[in-house]
Amino acid sequence: MRILVTGATGKVGRRFIASLLAEPRFSEARIRALCHNRLLEETDRISTLRGSIADREIAVGAVADVTHVVHLATCKETPDDVMDVTVKGLFWLLEAFRSSPTARQFILIGGDAAVGHFHHRHDSPITEETPHRAYPGSYALSKVLEEVMLEQFVIQYGINGSCLRAPWIMEKDDFKHSLSFGDDVFGGPDWKTMVPTADAERYARDGTVPLLRDADGRPLKRNFVHVDDLIAAILLAIDNPQAEGQLFNVCMDRPVDYGEVAAYLARTRGLAHVDIPSRYHSNRMDNSKAKYRLAWRPRYDLEMLIDSAWQYERSQDDPRIVWYPG
Repeated sequence: MRILVTGATGKVGRRFIASLLAEPRFSEARIRALCHNRLLEETDRISTLRGSIADREIAVGAVADVTHVVHLATCKETPDDVMDVTVKGLFWLLEAFRSSPTARQFILIGGDAAVGHFHHRHDSPITEETPHRAYPGSYALSKVLEEVMLEQFVIQYGINGSCLRAPWIMEKDDFKHSLSFGDDVFGGPDWKTMVPTADAERYARDGTVPLLRDADGRPLKRNFVHVDDLIAAILLAIDNPQAEGQLFNVCMDRPVDYGEVAAYLARTRGLAHVDIPSRYHSNRMDNSKAKYRLAWRPRYDLEMLIDSAWQYERSQDDPRIVWYPG
């Protein structure tokens, strides 16, 4: 078994490689890590290839002789790159994969941007049958095109393709910083732009957290997944007949309720909150298909997500770095 991992140096890539190499079931597996800006250290089980999947020769060389592809590489809101890397790059990988005599399974990690997550109102839980509904911007469009392209390669050529659709992926102290009113905010919304500057500075200093309200005035509900739970799902999908040709929602059992977050942080850490109105919509992803077909269960609930983020202490050699915009 030789597994190509694109986006190998990212949050999910590094954790996936470490977890797979530690798993007895994959003791004979070898990793080919496709890296772009950063490199992994090579070992007897990890080889590296540097380049961009937007380059057809790089993509073809990366897929040569591999049995599996775990495709993690993507772009965020970078219109100059997103079509070349995310869309054309996936096309080159799939073209090489479908004609490879060693290819066994192609796993794509998708995102809930493909269904618009909280930008669109969903009147029922988001399932794998929910129609694609990108929100404005290049990133959401690319996630729709990724899922559709893989689905069509499964239909056109009969490849063994699987997509694990994940919402916002958390690790370490990510969730804590996703609620920061300071410049260290992780992801969006950028809370400091939604309140007066003096208030934002005070909230950041005091550790005040936002209680985001949806378009109906209720505490917003948004889906998350911890990276450890996503990795567990990927490992279960590898060589699993139940994953062939399937799309799975991989998320926490319940969406994160910003009202419950504020209440829990007030009770456990004495932190205040401030209401933030929005035009966003609450929604819930349904993960029952992944539970049923993959026998997967997420470990992280709301309290575990919060506690792990607030208790995490970064070492000096592990600075918080945002590698992509958006």
